[in-house]
Amino acid sequence: MRSLILSSTLLALTLASAASSDTSVPTIRLDDGLFVGTTDGVTNSFLGIPFAKPPVGSLRFQVPQEHDKYNGTYNATVYGFSCPGLGTGMPNVTSGLQDLLDSVQNKQTPVDEDCLTLNVVVPKGTSPGANLPVAVWIYGGGFFFGGSSMYPGEKIVQRSIELEEPVVYVSMNYRISGAAYLQLTCRLYIHHTHPAYGFLASQELKDAGATNLGLRDQREALKWVQKYVHLFGGDPAKVTIWGESSGALSISFQMVTNGGNPEGLFRGAFIESGAPLPLGNYTQGQVAYDALVNATNCTSASSTLECLREVPFDTLKEAILDTTALVGLTPLVDFDFITESPANATAQGRIANIPFVNGNCDDEGTEFTFLANVTTEEEVAVSLQNGLIPGAPTSAIDEILSLYPSDPAAGSPFGTGDANDIAPQYKRIAAILGDLNFQAPRRSMIQELSGRQPVWSYLFKRFKYLPIIGSGHESDIVTVYGPGDLTDYVVNFVNHLDPNNRTGIRWPQYTVHSPQLLTFWDGPEPRNITNDTYRAEGIALLAQLGAEFPTAA
Repeated sequence: MRSLILSSTLLALTLASAASSDTSVPTIRLDDGLFVGTTDGVTNSFLGIPFAKPPVGSLRFQVPQEHDKYNGTYNATVYGFSCPGLGTGMPNVTSGLQDLLDSVQNKQTPVDEDCLTLNVVVPKGTSPGANLPVAVWIYGGGFFFGGSSMYPGEKIVQRSIELEEPVVYVSMNYRISGAAYLQLTCRLYIHHTHPAYGFLASQELKDAGATNLGLRDQREALKWVQKYVHLFGGDPAKVTIWGESSGALSISFQMVTNGGNPEGLFRGAFIESGAPLPLGNYTQGQVAYDALVNATNCTSASSTLECLREVPFDTLKEAILDTTALVGLTPLVDFDFITESPANATAQGRIANIPFVNGNCDDEGTEFTFLANVTTEEEVAVSLQNGLIPGAPTSAIDEILSLYPSDPAAGSPFGTGDANDIAPQYKRIAAILGDLNFQAPRRSMIQELSGRQPVWSYLFKRFKYLPIIGSGHESDIVTVYGPGDLTDYVVNFVNHLDPNNRTGIRWPQYTVHSPQLLTFWDGPEPRNITNDTYRAEGIALLAQLGAEFPTAA
C-alpha cells in the first residue's frame, strides 16, 4: 500500500494501491490526529470519534467539555461505547415489529460511561470543499436506551448517491437515563425512568449548571460538526437535524433552547414521532436525586454531587437499577437550557424559524399499551386522572371517554375493526395515549408554526398486518434505514429544505387552511395525500388538557 500523503490542510484522504482502490483504507486528519476509517467501496465511515472529553470521574454529571486537540492515531473503524441505559429496546408483545427493525438496524454496542462519540459517513472520494449537505441523526429510545451504532448511516449515504443528491451523515451518542420500568401512569411512553447519567435533576445540579446533560451533549456534538465537518466534505451551513421518538423530542428541545436561536448549528429539521411537550421543572427530580444519594451512601457527604462523581461506576449502576424509589424524569425545564415549557415556547413563537418536517405513525400508542393492566372503564379513568393527565377534572375525563369510546373498532390499531383487542380497553387506551403523546403535540406544533415557516407533515399507515401493534411507534424507521421511499424524502429535504423529489407524488406544504399529509400505505397505492382532520375533536381536547395539566415529561 502506498504511504499516506497528508495535505497541508488538516485532511488526509483515502490512498491505496491502484490495483485495490475500491478497498483502500480511508484516513482523515483532524488537528494533529490521524483517524483511520473503513470503507465498503461506496462510502467511507469514520466511527467512534470522541467529540467531548469522557464524562467520567470529576466530569460525571458535568456539562460536556470540548475535546482536547486531537493527537496521534485513532482507530475509527468501530463504533464507540453506547451510553448506559436500560438496554437495547422496548419489549414487544409481538416479534413482528422487532423482526422488521432488526432487519434494518445494527446491534447496539456495549455500554460505558466514556460514550460521547460520533460517527461520520461520506460518499467515497469526497474531499474538502465538496460542501455536501449534512444530516445529523439523533437516535430515539425514550431517553433510556439506544445508541448511534444501531443506525447504519451507510445506507442513507448510499441512497443519496443513487439519487444524485449526496449527503454527509453524522450520528452521535448522548447521555441517557439509567433505567426504566413500564407503568401506565406516566405521560411519556408509559415508563418511569431512573434519570441518572444524562437527565438527573435536583437543586444541587441546578446550582452546578448541570441539568439536561443529554441535550447539552447533543448541542456539543452539533458544535463539533460546525468545527470539523468541512474536513469530511460537508457544509457546516447546510446541517439538518433529524431524529425519531426521543430523538425527535430532542430536536424540538434543540429548537426552543436559546430563545429559539439555533446559533447557526442547523438550518432544518426532520422530525419523526415527536414534538414539543409540556414539561415539569427540575424540582420534580429532587426525589430521584435524593434516592440516588441515599443508595450510594452519599447522604452525609459535604457535597452530595461530588460524592456521586466519586462513586465507582459499577456501584452507581447497581444503585440506579436497584433503587425502586428512583422514579424520575427525562428532560425538564431547568430555566437554563430549557427556560420554559417547550409547548408554551412553541405556541409563543420562541422556536427556531426553520423549515421542518414532522410526522407520525398511525398507531403510536400500541407499543406502550399492551403491558398495561387496564381492563375497565373505571381503571381507564383512574389512569388518565392520576397519571396521563394528572389533576384533570372528572368532567374532562368523562369527555375524553365519550370521544374515545370502548368500541374496539374505534381504537388503535386504527382501521382494524374488532381485531387486535387483546384485552378490554386495550385499543381504547392505545388510541388515547397515541393521540395525547404524539398526534396532539405534532398537530399543535405544525398548526402554530405553518403560517410563519415552511412545514410538511406525514402519516405512516403501513404494517397494519402486524398483530396488536399495527402501524406502531418507530415502524417508519423501517422505510428510512431499509432504505425505502421515506429515505428519499429525507435526502431531498437535507439537500433542498424541501422533501419533494423529481418524480412521484408531490408532497404539499402544510397550512391551517389546507392541512395536508403525505400518507404512506400498504398495498398498490403506497402514498397519497390525505387531510389532517381525523379525530379532530378528541385530539384538540387532549392538546388542551395536556398543556393545562402537564406531567413531568
